[in-house]
Amino acid sequence: MSFHEVRFPAGLSFGSVGGPERRTDIVALANGYEERNTPWSQARRRYDAGVGLRSLDDVAALIAFFEAREGQLHGFRWKDWADFKSCLPTDEPAYEDQVIGRGDGHRTAFQLVKTYRSGAQAQVRPILKPVEGTVRAGIQGTEQQDGLEYSVDTETGIVTFTQAPAEDLAVTAGFEFDVPVRFDTDRIQTSVASFRAGDVPNVPVVEVRL
Repeated sequence: MSFHEVRFPAGLSFGSVGGPERRTDIVALANGYEERNTPWSQARRRYDAGVGLRSLDDVAALIAFFEAREGQLHGFRWKDWADFKSCLPTDEPAYEDQVIGRGDGHRTAFQLVKTYRSGAQAQVRPILKPVEGTVRAGIQGTEQQDGLEYSVDTETGIVTFTQAPAEDLAVTAGFEFDVPVRFDTDRIQTSVASFRAGDVPNVPVVEVRL
């Protein structure tokens, strides 16, 4: 699919409504028990870009962005204000935030990931769209130097080290990231009168698999 490496205006996404969505197939058995399964290994996020609009200038910016993406045709970056860091929202990313792999003495490329934990359960989410200039990487408690000891592909989220980390050493990273999305509609409807009265358009945005 076609993807534009441009972020939806962060000022317009601030205040938007949305978050992760799961798909669960539930079969009720004759004895009253249930069987539950999911065809999705990862959640898919949905948002409403219309909620963040506060002025007619915001509407104009939205329409310009929508037209440049040709509706649903091209994907783009989206800042999820509730979940855009490798750490807690109130903290600053640090190079030991997330374990992204372990060295084997040969491997040099590691995919950025974020792990969500609750109790004994954990879900690992690949991070494909890190924000340029925010990624910090380390090996076994020692921060590495960006541009000298490693590089980051901001279009794939892959960190490549100049030398392969030694066997069993923890490879860590901290970062900010965007969500790859597209508009989930080919039409935007709004009016000056209704907008001034407080009625904003519904502009659905959905995460895309890359």
